[in-house]
Amino acid sequence: MAQALQPNTAGSLFATDGKSHPLQDALVVVTLVLGLLSFITSFFHSLHLVTSWAGLIGLFVGAYGQWISVTTRERFGLILGLGASGLGFLLGMAHGGLFGGLFS
Repeated sequence: MAQALQPNTAGSLFATDGKSHPLQDALVVVTLVLGLLSFITSFFHSLHLVTSWAGLIGLFVGAYGQWISVTTRERFGLILGLGASGLGFLLGMAHGGLFGGLFS
C-alpha cells in the first residue's frame, strides 16, 4: 500500500531526489540568464562586449554547475544555458571579441 502513494519519477526527465539543492538551482538560473542574455545580444553587432563577456561567464558558471549537479533536472537546464552561452560567446567573438579591438 505504501508504494501506491509514492509518485513514480524513475522515467521522468526532471526526476529529483526530493532534496533541496539551493546552490545548484542558483547556478542553473544564472547560467540560463547569462545564456539568454548572450544569445539575444549576439544579434546586435555593437553589443559584442556584452555578448562575449556574458557568454564566457555563462560557460564557466555552467561548467561548474555541471560538475556539482546532482539531478537530471539541473543538468538539463545547465545544458540549455551552456549551449546558449557558447553560441553567444562565439558570435560575440566574431563581432569584435572581449576587448572590442582595444589590443589589436
